[in-house]
Amino acid sequence: MTLRIKRAYEAASASDGCRVLVDRLWPRGVSKEHAALDEWLKDVAPSPALRTWWKHDPKRMDEFALRYRAELDGNAPTQAAVQELRALAAGSQVTTLIYGAKDPRVNHARVLAEYLKE
Repeated sequence: MTLRIKRAYEAASASDGCRVLVDRLWPRGVSKEHAALDEWLKDVAPSPALRTWWKHDPKRMDEFALRYRAELDGNAPTQAAVQELRALAAGSQVTTLIYGAKDPRVNHARVLAEYLKE
């Protein structure tokens, strides 16, 4: 399983394989055509409470990753979404996790990709 991450604002390409939006909110200013998604899995995104606490602060990234992983292991809707994402990834040579955050290093999609690879 090859997992990649990519901003929603970058153009889709054939090399992206299966494109899955992993944000709870739709990326501002991105049309459905531009997004070119195969799936939108809101429940794999961090909870609103966790996202509000984090505020994409690089200083909180390590603690955020721990809390987010706990959420991914935790409740039933999130676990079901994680299993759906794993099934999508297993059915495609490449799966690209699409996210809306500005920083390619400080975002939940990076944590999610690492989590899925374990």
